Amino acid sequence: MSNQLIECVPNFSEGNDLALIKQITDQIKAVEGATLLDVDPGRATNRTVVTFVGEPVPVLEAAVRAGRKAKELIDMSKHRGEHPRFGAMDVCPLVPVANITMEQTVEYAHQLGRRLGEEAGISGYFYEHAAVREDRRNLAVVRAGEYEGLAEKLKNPAWKTDFGPGTFDPKYGVTAVSARDFLVAYNVNLNTTSTRRANAIAFDVREKGRKKREGNPLTGPVVKDEHGKDVWLPGSLKCVKGIGWFIEEYGVAQISMNLTNISVTPAHVAFDEVCRRAAARGVRVTGSELVGLIPLKAMLDAGRYFLRKQKRSLGVSDKELIKIAVKSMGLDELYPFKPEEKIIEYAIEAKKGRGLQSARSLVDMTVAGFVHETASESKAPGGGSVSAAIGAMGAALSTMVANLSSHKRGWDERWEEFSNWAEKGKACHDELLKLIDDDTDAFNKIMAAFGLPQTTDEEKAAKNQAVQAATKEAIEVPFRVMQVAWESMEVAKAMAEIGNPASVSDAGVAALAARSAVMGAFLNVKINSAGVEDKAWMADIRNRGHEIQEKVAAMEQEILAIVEGKL
Repeated sequence: MSNQLIECVPNFSEGNDLALIKQITDQIKAVEGATLLDVDPGRATNRTVVTFVGEPVPVLEAAVRAGRKAKELIDMSKHRGEHPRFGAMDVCPLVPVANITMEQTVEYAHQLGRRLGEEAGISGYFYEHAAVREDRRNLAVVRAGEYEGLAEKLKNPAWKTDFGPGTFDPKYGVTAVSARDFLVAYNVNLNTTSTRRANAIAFDVREKGRKKREGNPLTGPVVKDEHGKDVWLPGSLKCVKGIGWFIEEYGVAQISMNLTNISVTPAHVAFDEVCRRAAARGVRVTGSELVGLIPLKAMLDAGRYFLRKQKRSLGVSDKELIKIAVKSMGLDELYPFKPEEKIIEYAIEAKKGRGLQSARSLVDMTVAGFVHETASESKAPGGGSVSAAIGAMGAALSTMVANLSSHKRGWDERWEEFSNWAEKGKACHDELLKLIDDDTDAFNKIMAAFGLPQTTDEEKAAKNQAVQAATKEAIEVPFRVMQVAWESMEVAKAMAEIGNPASVSDAGVAALAARSAVMGAFLNVKINSAGVEDKAWMADIRNRGHEIQEKVAAMEQEILAIVEGKL
C-alpha cells in the first residue's frame, strides 16, 4: 500500500533575517522523512512561508522542532509587517496530499497541537477542518486583534486556547493549527501604487466582499440588518480571501489572495476575474506571483484554459502547458518561475535527486543514450521497455497529426475536434513513457526477490511470495503497454481518415509502431508467465493478450489501407 503523504506549511513571523530563518528550516531538514520543499521569505510582510512534505510522523516531529526553534529565536514584541499575525510560528496547517483523508489529517493536526503545548509550551487554536468549535473555523476570526490585542483576548474565557498553557507569552504569541485543503497563496500585480484601489479590486473579487453602504459606496453609512449587524455584499469569487497592499521591494500594489479551494476557484480563473475587475476601475494587471507551491494539475489546467481561449490544441506537452500558463498569468514578471521549485510534484522529485532532467530514468536519456544503454551488457532495459518506447513514439506521431490538423488553414472551426484527439494521443504517450521505466523497475524487483535469503521455512515462504508478486508485476506492466498502445491506434485511425492529408503517412507509421509495441510487449508477458503459480490469473491474461493482438493486427491493416488510398 502506498505511503500516506501530508504537506505542512508553517508561516513564521520573520522575513528579513535569513540566518534566523535557516536555523528554523535546519530543524525541519534534520528530521529523516521530512522533505523541505520551499522557503519563501517576504521582506514587506516580514514573514516566511515554509513548505515541507512527508509521512505524518516525521512531518509532526519537524513541525514541533520548528515551532520550538521559532519560540527561541523570534520576538513578537518587536515584529512589524504587512501581513496579519499573532505568533512566531503564526500558522501551521497540515494538508492531505496522497493516500490520506481529511478526517485522518484532522487527527494529526490535533496531535500536533497537543505536542506543541506539551513539548514546547506553545499555546494556540485549531481552525478550519481541525476546529473544535464552529466559531473558530475561520482563521480571520481566530486571529482578529492580531498580536497587539492578544494579551486582552486571552483574558476572555471565550478565547481560552485549544492547546498549550493558555497564558500570554509576549515573546512568542500563539499558533493556529489546522487541517485544510490545498491552499494557493497567489498575488496579482497592478500598474498602480494605490493600496486603496488595490483593496477596492480585492473587495470586488473576494468571497466576503465588502460592507454595503447607503448612497456613496465608499463613504456612505453602513447598512444594518434587522439585528443591527453590518450587511455585506459578496464578491465574485468563491473560496477566495483577498486584500490589497503595496509591496515596496517591487514598487507595485498587489491583490493578495488565498485560494482556499482551487477546485472551486483555480488560479487562472482568479487571474482573469481580477483582470476584468481591475480594468473596470481603470487599473491594468501586469502579472502575478505564486507564494509557495502549486499542484501540477493546477498549472496544466491553467495552460489548457488559456489555449482554449486561443482556440489552440490542448494536446501538447506538460512543459508547453506550463509555459503557456506562466506567460498568460505573468508568473515570471517579478522573478523567474522555476517549475522544479514552484510545482509540488516536481519539487518533491527534485529534492529526491530525481529532477526533471535526471539521468536516473530511461525516459530522461537522449535517444542515443537509451539505445546505447539497451545495447549494453546489462539485462535491463530490455524488450519490455523498448516496446513501451516504440508505442510512445507511435502515439506521439498520432498526437502530432492531430495538433497539425487543429492548426490547418481553413479548418479553424474544427480546432476543438482535433484538440480532443490530440489530448487522447497525449494521454497514451505519457503513460507509455512512464511504462518504459516501470518495466525495468519490475525486472529489478524480480532480481531482488530472487536474492532474498531462504534458510528457514519462513524465509522460503516469504521469498516465494515476493517472487510471485514481482513476477505478476513484471507481467502487468507489459500487458498495460499492450492496452495503451491499442488505445493509441484509435487516434492513428482517426487521423488517417480525417486528419491533415499532408501527414497521413505519419498516421500510418503510428499504426505500425503501435502494433509492434503490442506484439513486443506480449512476448514479455509470455516469457514471464512460466513461473506464475496462479494459473487461472495467468490464463486470463494470456487470453486477453491474444484478443488484443488480433484486434491490433486487424486495425493496423485497416489503417494502412486508408493511408495507401491517400498516397
